[in-house]
Amino acid sequence: MYKGRSKTQWVGFTFSALAMAIASERLSAAEASVAGATEHVEVVGQAVSLDKALKQQRNSDAIQSVVHADGVAQLPDANVAEAVQRLPGISIERDQGEGRFVSVRGLGPDLNSVTINGTLVPSPESKRRAVALDVLPSELVQSLSVIKTLTPDMDANSLGGTVDVESLSAFDHDGLFYTATTQAGYNKNTHQTSPKVSGAISDRFSLGDGIDNFGVAAALSWNKRDFGSDNVETAGAWDFTDGAKLNSFEQRVYDISRERSGGGLNFDYKPDDDTKLYLRTLYSRFKDSEIRNSDSIEYANPQAEGELGKAKAKRKLKQRDETQEIQSYVFGGERSMGLWTLSGQAGYSESSEDSPAGIAGATFKSISSFPDSGWYDSEKPRPIIGAGFYDPANFILDKVDVKKEITKDKEKNIRLDLARDYDVDGYASQFKFGGKVSRRSKDNDTEAWTYKNFSKLGFSDDQLNLDRFSKGELDYALGRYGPGISAGTIKDLIGGLNRDKFYNEQGSRVNDFTMHEDINSAYLMNTVDIDNWRFIAGLRYEGTEFDAKGTGIRNGVYEAQDTKRDYHHWLPGLHARYQLAKNTQVRAAWTNAVVRPTFGQLAPGFVIEDDKAEFGNPNLKPLESSNFDLGIEHFMGQAGTVSAFLFYKDIKNFVYNNDLAGTGAWRDFTEAHSYANGDNAKLYGLELAYSQKFDWLPAPWNGVIVGANTTFSRSNASIKGYDAASGQTLKRDIDLPSQSNTVGNLMLGCEDDKLSVRLSANYKSAYLYELAGVNDKAHDTHVAAQTFVDFSARYSLTKNLQVSFDAQNLTDQPYFVYSGNSRYNNQHEEYGPTYSVGLTFTHF
Repeated sequence: MYKGRSKTQWVGFTFSALAMAIASERLSAAEASVAGATEHVEVVGQAVSLDKALKQQRNSDAIQSVVHADGVAQLPDANVAEAVQRLPGISIERDQGEGRFVSVRGLGPDLNSVTINGTLVPSPESKRRAVALDVLPSELVQSLSVIKTLTPDMDANSLGGTVDVESLSAFDHDGLFYTATTQAGYNKNTHQTSPKVSGAISDRFSLGDGIDNFGVAAALSWNKRDFGSDNVETAGAWDFTDGAKLNSFEQRVYDISRERSGGGLNFDYKPDDDTKLYLRTLYSRFKDSEIRNSDSIEYANPQAEGELGKAKAKRKLKQRDETQEIQSYVFGGERSMGLWTLSGQAGYSESSEDSPAGIAGATFKSISSFPDSGWYDSEKPRPIIGAGFYDPANFILDKVDVKKEITKDKEKNIRLDLARDYDVDGYASQFKFGGKVSRRSKDNDTEAWTYKNFSKLGFSDDQLNLDRFSKGELDYALGRYGPGISAGTIKDLIGGLNRDKFYNEQGSRVNDFTMHEDINSAYLMNTVDIDNWRFIAGLRYEGTEFDAKGTGIRNGVYEAQDTKRDYHHWLPGLHARYQLAKNTQVRAAWTNAVVRPTFGQLAPGFVIEDDKAEFGNPNLKPLESSNFDLGIEHFMGQAGTVSAFLFYKDIKNFVYNNDLAGTGAWRDFTEAHSYANGDNAKLYGLELAYSQKFDWLPAPWNGVIVGANTTFSRSNASIKGYDAASGQTLKRDIDLPSQSNTVGNLMLGCEDDKLSVRLSANYKSAYLYELAGVNDKAHDTHVAAQTFVDFSARYSLTKNLQVSFDAQNLTDQPYFVYSGNSRYNNQHEEYGPTYSVGLTFTHF
C-alpha cells in the first residue's frame, strides 16, 4: 500500500498530517470564538489522570507507581502489560510485537507477582510463574499499580514488585456511568485490518433505608487482531573456534490471528457507614491461532560469510491454536467496630492454557544437497543458494509431529485481618495482625504423536512431494522465501491413519506433572505517626509445603517421581516516611521477600539415555532477598512530581541452568542439563521520575504536559559448572538474566478542552536472556536495546463523543537477539507499525 515511501517518510507524513489537522482545528476554534459561537467541552484529560495516580502514590504506605483507567485510555495500549510499561522502573517482554511479561527494576517476570483485586493470579503457561498480561484487555481495568516495597500484611512473593490490577467499581463514579468504544486497526506489515469493541457501565441503587448504597459495575471487551511477522534466526548455531562460522540458520514467516475478549461484573454494598462488602469477578480469554512456515539451511561444514560449500535444506510448518483463560472471583468486606477494624477476603483464581491437537512440526527434507551454497550478513543472515531451493519439487515429507497440551493452575485463599487504633502519648498508632491460607495446584497433561516412515506405509514419492502441499510463494519482508505449506493438506494425509500406532509415549508422559504448593502465613505489624514521621514495623511468617509428581525415563524404563518438601521463612520489615515539607516527603524501607522457582525448573520429569541426561530439579531452594529502598518525592500542583529512589537487593539462591556432568551422581555423564541454585546476587540502582503540567504558562502552552522516568541498575552474580575438557569446576561472573542497565520513558502531551495529543517513547537497553555453559560465554544470548515510539490523539466532537487515532511502533523497531556479540544473530524479527482509529461515547 505504501510502496516507494520509506519508513522515515511515512512517519514524517503521519506527523505532518496530524499537525495540519490540529492547526486547522485550532484555527477553526479561534474563528468560532471571534464569532461568539465556541462550544466548551470538558474532557477527562491526561493531567487529571496523572493527578489521581500521584495522589494514590503519595498516600500509600508502600513505594508504588500507579496509572488510572483514564490514563490507560490516553495511550494506544492493547493490554495490561503495555499500559504498565509507562511506569518508572518497569520494562516488558514482547511476543510478536505485543507486550506480554512485566519486569520490575531489572528483575525477570518470574520473580514478580500479579494480583487482581488483591488475590494472586496463577500463570496459564505450564513452566512459568509469570502471568502473560496480554491476556487482560486494558479496558477492564480501573487502575494499575506496581508495589515495589511490601508491607508485612502483603504476600512476600515478589523480588521486584507486585503488579496489582483493580477492576471497575460503581463507587468510582457518581451515579450512572457508561462508555462504549469501537475501533479499527491496521498492521502495515501484513496489510490486515483488525476490529475492536469495548464498553463499561455502572450505577448505584438504594437498598433498604440507605441512599445509593449498592453499586453494580460491568465491563466487556473484544478485539481480533490479524497480523504477522518475518523472522530469521540461527538459534546460536555459530562456531567461534576459528573466527565466526555458521552451521545453519532458519527463515520464518508467521501468520497470526489473535482474539482477546473479557468481562467483569462487580458488586459493592455499603449498608452503613461502618460496613462495606464487595464481590469482584473477572474473566478473560485469549486465543492465538498461528501458522508458521519456516525453511532451514544446514551446511555440511561450518562456513564463514561468503564462503561456499554443500548444504541441505528443510521446509517446515507449525500450525496451532492456543487458548488462555484467566478467571478471578474475590469476595470480601470490612467492618469498623469503634477502635477495631475487621477485614477479610476469600479468593479463587484459575488460569488455563488449552492447545488442542495441532501440527507441532511438519518437516520436508530436500531430496538432494545444494552445491555452492553460503550466506551473508551476520546480523540478518541471507542465503546464497541455487534456484532449486525455491522449487517445491525438490522437497519430500519426512515426518509430522502432532501435539496437544492442557495446563491448569488454580489458587484458593482466605485472608483475615484485625486492626486496632490506639494512642501512645498523643501519637496515633495502629496494631494489626492476621493470617492467610493459600492452596495452589498446577497440572500439565501432554499428548504427542509422531508420524514418519511414510514410504513403509505405502505412500509414493509423488504423494509426499511438497508440490502436493504447496500453497504458493510467501511474502517475506527480509528477502525471497519460497513456497508455503498447506496445513489442511497435511491433516488430510495423516487423518486416514490410525493415530494410536504413532503415539509418542515419551513425549507424552515425561512432560506431565502435578504440583501442589500450600502456603500458610501470618503477620503482625504496628504503625505509628510521630510528628512528621510515620513508621511501620512488622514480621511475617510464611510456611510452604511443596509436592511434585511426574514421570521420568531411564534407558527406556519409566519411573514415577514424587518429591515432597517443606520450608519456613521469617520475614521482618521496616518502613519509614518523613514529611520534609508540605509537598515533600522522604521514604525508606527494609523488606524481605521469598520467591519460589518456576514450575519448569521444579519439574519432576527426566530423560536419561546412556551418558546423557536432562531433568528438572524439584529440590531447588526458593530465592530469598533482602531489599533496601531510600527516596524522596516532591509534588508540584496538578500532575506535577519529581522523585528519586535508590534501591539495593541482596538475593540468595538465584536459579540458573547448568550442566552437572562430571559432578556428584552425574560424574560419569557427558551431559546432565538441569537447574542449580547460585550463591548470592546483587542488584542496585537509581530510579528517577518527573511529570509536570505547565498550566501557569499562557495559552496554548498551558496545556503542555511532560513526563519522564528512567531507571539505572546494575547486577552481579556468579555461576559454577564442571568443564569436562579441563576436568575442573569453573566459575564466572554474569548479570542477572532479563536485567537491563537502563530503562526509560519519555512523554510529551498537550491538551485543551477538546483536543488531547500525546507522543511517548519507551526505551530498554540490552540484557542477558539465557546462559550457555559456564565455559561458553560466546553462546550466551542477549536481547538488543529497543526503543518504541507511540502516538495518540483524542478529539471531543461533543461532550460525550470522542474520536481517536493511535499509532504504535512508529520506528518499526525489530526484536533482535544475538549470541555473545551483537554482530552475531540469534534471532531477528520484524512486525511493522500499527495504526488504529476509534470512536468512544461516554455518559458520566
